[in-house]
Amino acid sequence: MKRKKHTPEQIIDKLNQIQALVAEGHTQAQAAQKVGITENTFYRWKNTYSGMGKAEAKRLKELERENARLKKLVANLSLDNDILKEVLEGKY
Repeated sequence: MKRKKHTPEQIIDKLNQIQALVAEGHTQAQAAQKVGITENTFYRWKNTYSGMGKAEAKRLKELERENARLKKLVANLSLDNDILKEVLEGKY
């Protein structure tokens, strides 16, 4: 099954819709199903985005992307550093 990619704004909207449905008397599982997500997805999103506004959620995603990019750069630089050390020691 193809996975959908939701933006942080869409996730916050869906969580708010679920809260409104629960306030009307639906269970969380029923509310999640009406919104079009699984109960597990609801709990995962709730743990990640609970209490956040749309701007905060968007910033979180930007920081996660930047962190991944920086980790990749550090890994590449460490590899280059190791290669240069081996060349200087004559182990090539």
